[in-house]
Amino acid sequence: MDKITFTAPDTQEEIQFFCLEQTTINNQNYLLVTEDEEGDSDAYILREISSEGEDTIYEMVEEDAQLAAIGKVFSELMEDVDFEF
Repeated sequence: MDKITFTAPDTQEEIQFFCLEQTTINNQNYLLVTEDEEGDSDAYILREISSEGEDTIYEMVEEDAQLAAIGKVFSELMEDVDFEF
């Protein structure tokens, strides 16, 4: 499982997530990430908003309808994982 380091734009604090899955929907890239590599953990869906060289900027998907739709795609991709919304 890939470990990705993100930098919070407002505090410059580094946050590490494990990337569980990624997908592209309507030419938009999404990541499903979690803070813990194993076990039950909160997961977050991140949407790529820009890419410049080696740096890619993501934002958390927070809109309920979009979370449900993209979450359904990830649950189909990861058959062995149970999601609760």
